[in-house]
Amino acid sequence: QALTRPNEVYILPLDGKPARPLTSRNKDWLAQVELTPAEDFWFEAEDGVKVHGYLVRPPQFDSSKKYPLVYLIHGGPQGAWTDEFHYRWNAQLFAAWGYVAVMVNPRGSTGYGQKFTDQITGDWGGLVYRDLMRGLDYVLANYSFVDSTRMGAAGASYGGYMVNWIEGHSRRFKCLVNHDGVYNLESMYASTEELWFPEWEFGGTPWENPTLYRQWSPHRFAADFATPMLVIHGDRDYRVPSEQGLMVYTTLQRKGIESKMLYFPDEGHWVLDPVNGRIWNETIRQWLD
Repeated sequence: QALTRPNEVYILPLDGKPARPLTSRNKDWLAQVELTPAEDFWFEAEDGVKVHGYLVRPPQFDSSKKYPLVYLIHGGPQGAWTDEFHYRWNAQLFAAWGYVAVMVNPRGSTGYGQKFTDQITGDWGGLVYRDLMRGLDYVLANYSFVDSTRMGAAGASYGGYMVNWIEGHSRRFKCLVNHDGVYNLESMYASTEELWFPEWEFGGTPWENPTLYRQWSPHRFAADFATPMLVIHGDRDYRVPSEQGLMVYTTLQRKGIESKMLYFPDEGHWVLDPVNGRIWNETIRQWLD
């Protein structure tokens, strides 16, 4: 697989010869669509570290036009955007809707050394947030076809957390999309099935080390919320329980901020049903448009 090629099965000879495909299920489909290659870019973070990102242009790209941008933020947070054909957060699909899709791998991302990955622990809204903002600055400074007045940000899990964090810390985006994002770190600790993870990330329980839980919890910055947000959550999400999505949606509604909630009673932390996946994509597209 690659960003321009869905999954196929290959055989890799042990004698060093090139891999060769065993299947070609997507051959006919690929002949009917225009998929644009991802462009790598690197920028310098505040501490001099090089940070990597991808940019995908819309099909039938015209350099004389200005295009809206969607800034995709990966989950994990110890994960990464890679050269893969993702079946939910598909950069090609966002590009096909007419958006420049940008995916940055900030601190916490895997594949750039253990220190780079570890630098998010205990610092969820700190250096990683500033990496993302500097990455956006780089794109706007180097790709003249991006319209800085029409930008949205979207992410799931930790990416949804970062969308909630952006909601209280930036006015750069016209709209936001938060899928299964953490909103209140203290209440999530008491409801998640993955207790070891917050204890690792924040140095213990909320009563042992309350400072980090409070410092990095997006709900504490609700007074500064202003950007329209689409909230998506699955009722069977036990990793980031659905109360996290309900809380941020209620907050947005009570503040009179344009907001919408897409609620899946039959999905967990990932949208797996194909029909639900289509609803998911269509709802996000309508919101961005």
